Amino acid sequence: MAGWESELDELMRVRGSALVRYAYMLSGDRALAEDLVQDALVKVYSRLRSRAGRGSAVGVAEGSRAHDLDSPFTNAEGYVRRAVLTIYLDGYRKRQRWGGIKHLLADDASTRGADQAASARVDVMAALAQLGARERACVVLRYFEDMTVPQIAEALGTAQGTVKRYLSDATRNMQELLRPDDFRPAEGRAAR
Repeated sequence: MAGWESELDELMRVRGSALVRYAYMLSGDRALAEDLVQDALVKVYSRLRSRAGRGSAVGVAEGSRAHDLDSPFTNAEGYVRRAVLTIYLDGYRKRQRWGGIKHLLADDASTRGADQAASARVDVMAALAQLGARERACVVLRYFEDMTVPQIAEALGTAQGTVKRYLSDATRNMQELLRPDDFRPAEGRAAR
């Protein structure tokens, strides 16, 4: 067993639960704490393993605060705790950045599936049924048959101004009937 492997084994046997408790104090989640410790151990000890595999020692200048990865750790737990903190903070920063931009992406509410389209079609049909006969005819001819106001007036035998009035009234009524409950004014309060 390589030196770093025995150090890792000793660290986890003696201080593993303390490292998980430390990570738990940071994250507040047991599973995340265990993941943080695991990631920190991989981060710290993978450097030692890759160094040992190369067989070349890179010396550290005298007086330098850098650690020579080929020599045994003097404070392995400190390195792992620092790695836990770094990994936790990196994740926190990513969540903060994501929270700042995720509203720019389309969410499930704005992407309509077949069930939502069918539901919307049923709602429109129910709202149309609540309109008067002339208003309903004008809406269907204008928005479903794609006829112009003069064509609708000719088809119904009425004046263009009358068709415009029916369309205006019907549109206002449909908007009120199809408005989500979240956007309806409270009882007793007039809509603006």
